[in-house]
Amino acid sequence: MKHLAILGSTGSIGKNVLDIVSRFPESYSVKSLAAATNVSVLAEQIDRFHPDVAVVMDRKHAEDLESRLKTFKPRILYGEEGYKEAATHPDAEMVVSAIVGAAGLIPTVSAIFAGKDIALANKETLVTAGDYVMNLAREKNVRILPVDSEHSAIFQCIEGQKRDALAKIILTASGGPFRATPASEFHRITPEKALAHPNWSMGRKISIDSATLMNKGLEVIEASHLFDLDADRIEVLVHPQSIVHSMAAFHDGSVLAQLGVPDMRGAIAYALSWPERLPLNMPVPDFAAIGSLTFETPDLDRFPCLSLAYAALRTGGTLPAVLNAANETSVCAFLDQKIPFTAIPRIIEMSMEQHELEKKPDLSDIIRADAWARHRAEQLVLKLA
Repeated sequence: MKHLAILGSTGSIGKNVLDIVSRFPESYSVKSLAAATNVSVLAEQIDRFHPDVAVVMDRKHAEDLESRLKTFKPRILYGEEGYKEAATHPDAEMVVSAIVGAAGLIPTVSAIFAGKDIALANKETLVTAGDYVMNLAREKNVRILPVDSEHSAIFQCIEGQKRDALAKIILTASGGPFRATPASEFHRITPEKALAHPNWSMGRKISIDSATLMNKGLEVIEASHLFDLDADRIEVLVHPQSIVHSMAAFHDGSVLAQLGVPDMRGAIAYALSWPERLPLNMPVPDFAAIGSLTFETPDLDRFPCLSLAYAALRTGGTLPAVLNAANETSVCAFLDQKIPFTAIPRIIEMSMEQHELEKKPDLSDIIRADAWARHRAEQLVLKLA
């Protein structure tokens, strides 16, 4: 029996984790659940999975949650200290880090300090503080197992291989809903259109990141830290069918790929059960019906966010934290219809250009850079609105 703490339980990843837990109750139990403001869904999860601890964003939502619970009542906490407590539950052996955005950094770091293995779905943890987090994980002898489908694919492809034989990795991207849309039409893109992903069912923020290709840029940075690779050994290809989840190329010219239907439960289950595989009974892709698998080079002129992510990775220091914070702020502004779709990369680029780089940051430097970038991006939102 593996005991879990699930941070971000009411999001798409968290719900899929709990779906797996419900299917394998003899293998998994839930010790803590953490959400933000979706207390109605959290209350249902508490009633079903009986965690010891439940956490929400603030006191108001904690009181709302408590009022909704009729039968089973866990300890209800809120705020940063609550998230830390959920992440460090003494009986939890693995923490599923699925909080959206940089808000997941501190709870994840707290879990690593407590010696918990991490099933990492919060890519921003490694985007903003990759060197710090990976060094800490090695110091604490903590395993970080990827939940993103692309990183899970790479993890599976290189497992059992000699690392010095690895030439590069190839991350695939669906291309999002605007893969074939002319740049001249981008100013007409609405949040509703951007949220309509052709292949994957994801949260709002990640869906917009997929539409701008920033999601793939963040994955490039995350992959660099997970697999200890520099930017020149990480390639991105657009693969509209989303069947090949990613590939690893070796020095002898061999390429190993991990394929599957576009369903996050496969990657989640592998992180939870590694080195075993759970019998999910998921369908194998119908290759005859699919007919062909195609690949394209990403168009960096139409999707500059990917180039900005590579630039942040190559520069390092606090710049990836600035990239991420400016992106989170501008995506939120776009969803609130304060700025057009085309302003997202402009705000990120301007924030990066104006940032005073700290080349070898500690955690406090990263947190300050994140706060600075959010403030600067908010100013640019007002300017460009």
